[in-house]
Amino acid sequence: MADIDYSLDRHITLKALAHALSHGFSPIVEVESMDGIYTVRFHHANGATELSDDAGMTRTFLGTGEIREMLGDLGLTHGVLTWSDQCGDEMIGVEGHAMTPEEMLAHGTRISFR
Repeated sequence: MADIDYSLDRHITLKALAHALSHGFSPIVEVESMDGIYTVRFHHANGATELSDDAGMTRTFLGTGEIREMLGDLGLTHGVLTWSDQCGDEMIGVEGHAMTPEEMLAHGTRISFR
C-alpha cells in the first residue's frame, strides 16, 4: 500500500479518492447492499474508509449503475458486492452471528466497474 493510507480517515469524498488513487492508493473496493440501498467502502492497510459527500455523510445509492460508472471513471476496475442481512430469527429460536467484515468480503460477489 502507498503512504496515502496513513492519512485516510473514516470518510473520503470522491475528489479526495481521485487524489489518493493518483498517488498510489489501491484499496479493496466493497459495495455493500442493505435492502436495496448501496454504500461504498474502501479497505486498506489501516482499516476501512467510506465514500462520503462533502458534508462527511455516507453516500448512498439506489443501484449499482451509478457506482460502476463513478468508480470506473476513476480507474477502478472491480470490487466485491457484499450484503447485510439478518443472521438469525429469534421468533423461531434460530440463533446466528453477524458476519465479520472479512467474512463478508470473502463470501461476496466480484463485480466489475468497466
